[in-house]
Amino acid sequence: MLDLRDALEFANQAADGAGEIARSYFRHALQVEHKSDDSPVTVADRGIETFLREQIERAYPEHGIFGEEHGVQNLDREFVWVVDPIDGTKSFVTGHPLFGGLMALLEHGEPQLGQIDMPAIGERWSGIKGADTTLNGKPVTTSECKHLASAYAYTTDPILFSGEKTPVYDMLRDRVRLLRFGGDCYNYALLASGFCDLVLETGLEPYDYLPVVQIVRGAGGVISDWNGDPLNVGSSGDVLASATPELHAEMLRELALLRAAQAA
Repeated sequence: MLDLRDALEFANQAADGAGEIARSYFRHALQVEHKSDDSPVTVADRGIETFLREQIERAYPEHGIFGEEHGVQNLDREFVWVVDPIDGTKSFVTGHPLFGGLMALLEHGEPQLGQIDMPAIGERWSGIKGADTTLNGKPVTTSECKHLASAYAYTTDPILFSGEKTPVYDMLRDRVRLLRFGGDCYNYALLASGFCDLVLETGLEPYDYLPVVQIVRGAGGVISDWNGDPLNVGSSGDVLASATPELHAEMLRELALLRAAQAA
C-alpha cells in the first residue's frame, strides 16, 4: 500500500532537483521553439521533465507517467504521476518569476497528491488527500468569500475566452468585485492561501489542472469543471476553483444560465 506522506517526501525531493534546473536556465538566453499549438517550449522544459521521469522510474518503477513534453507512459496503471515541468513557459521565457513546476499523483485516475513549486520565488504548496494543504510546510486555508459580488478573481488570459466562450468572460468581468490576469498555476496557490477567491480557466490540459486539485481541496476550496463535475484525465479543460462551496455554486449557476441562453 502506498503511503502518501512518503510519496510527498519523494515529490519534494524531486521538486528540489527540478527547481535547480529551472533556476539554472531562468533569465538566460534560450532558444524558444513552438509546438503544434504554437505554445513555447525550451530545453529547460524538456530537461526538467526528463529529470523528473528518471526520478519517478527509479523510485516507483510500477507507476505510470503523464507529462507535457514527453507524453504518456503506462496510463492504465493504478498509480500515475502527472508532470508539468514548467507551467507558465511564456512567463519563464520573458523573465517573469511566476512560473511553476507541477506534479500530481493519481490513484485510479483520482488526484491523491498535488504540488505547486515556484522555484524563482522559493514558495511550494503541497497537498495530499486527508491532510491540510501547506505552503512551505505551514497549513493554509481559503477565504470565506461566499458571493461573486465580493470575490477577487483570476483568469490567466482573457484572449482564451473566444467564440462561444466570450460571454463567459464578460459574465466573470461583470459579476466579480475584482478581476486580475496572468498567474497560471500561481492563481490556484493564491486561492489556497486565501488571497483570491475564484479562478476560472479554459483550454487547460490534464497536466495543468490535475496537480492543483488536491491543493485547492486540502485548503478548504472546491474545484471542478464548468458543469460541476470532478476533474479527471478526460475533462474538457474548462476549470473552476472557488474558496467556498457557496461561491462555487453561484458561479456554476451563472455558467448554466449562459449555456441555457446559448442553447435557446
